[in-house]
Amino acid sequence: MEQYFSATQKMEQEVMFPSLLRGVFPQDGADPASDGSADLYERYQLLKAIKPVVQRGLASVTERSSASDDDADAAADGADGSLEQRLCHHLAGLQQILSHLTRDTAALTRRYSQILERISPGDAQPSW
Repeated sequence: MEQYFSATQKMEQEVMFPSLLRGVFPQDGADPASDGSADLYERYQLLKAIKPVVQRGLASVTERSSASDDDADAAADGADGSLEQRLCHHLAGLQQILSHLTRDTAALTRRYSQILERISPGDAQPSW
């Protein structure tokens, strides 16, 4: 989770002009089929919207699902497997999702840096 927050913070610090990402589609490290035809600007907006949800954590999920707890408990009683197995399954899924989000965030940040380098390649070298 720390890697995800670190990658997201880096993205927010580096991407000063998100509009530069409009019309730019993912390349290395991201699966273009995962979000259909979403450009990097749309992905940036999505990644920024997901961050507060992850930060709030299970508290917001618990509030929304409190009404359906009785139904879930009844289903859990008849479900195969123990609570420990189900917890491990969900934690593995969460870890996989966070890894995917971290990879997408890092790829977006790298691509943004490439765009900036292409726009102003002479900034790194003094012109004498």
